[in-house]
Amino acid sequence: MIYFRGCLSREKMPKIPDTTEKILEKTGTDYRTLDNEGCCGSVLLRTGFYDDALQVMKDTLKDIRGEKILVSCAGCYRTFKYDYPDILGEDVDVIHTSHLFYDLIKEGKIKPAATQEKVTYHDPCHLGRHIGEYEIPRQVISHFAQLVEMERNQEKARCCGAGGGVRSAFPELSIEIGKMRLDEANDTGAETLVTCCPFCISNLELAQVTYSGKGITIVDLSQFILGRLNHE
Repeated sequence: MIYFRGCLSREKMPKIPDTTEKILEKTGTDYRTLDNEGCCGSVLLRTGFYDDALQVMKDTLKDIRGEKILVSCAGCYRTFKYDYPDILGEDVDVIHTSHLFYDLIKEGKIKPAATQEKVTYHDPCHLGRHIGEYEIPRQVISHFAQLVEMERNQEKARCCGAGGGVRSAFPELSIEIGKMRLDEANDTGAETLVTCCPFCISNLELAQVTYSGKGITIVDLSQFILGRLNHE
């Protein structure tokens, strides 16, 4: 299995791949990474650079063809799962980390210790509305803590503000949307906000820099799990 770390995590948010790899190693999961990992093409596709995206996708396909691919990024997951078959005509055997963590819990390789800690979950657009995956991340979280939902959740969840090129084209708007999401998170009384997308984490953290409300810890699902693992 290839762990495809993704551009943003690999270059700017190394804690996400670092914690994911620690979980893979602790659970004896066989994997490898690519020394010269490319890009899935998601951002180029969503912002209209189709020809550039097509070339990037073709180059990346050469490195992953015939392999099982694990991804942390919801955007990578959506792109490999839907866009590669639709555009390149080739299926990619891709799994998101939330699904792998769920399987590892079922197999007893991750041993959760349930607590009364209140945690809320932010649905990334690419994993939620695009793929329809809402339950697996929530089930993983519920093995460790008490899940409390934001007012807008699942298919009605508010975007973090970074998607569709909004962060690049309209940075102030992007931050304001992020702040509205932080308001919803704080209204739950949770101390931690978990999500499954590095773009969501990045934008919500930026929004929190100038946010006037109560701060909340924002983490990837891998970071949430690693900090709470109960190993025998």
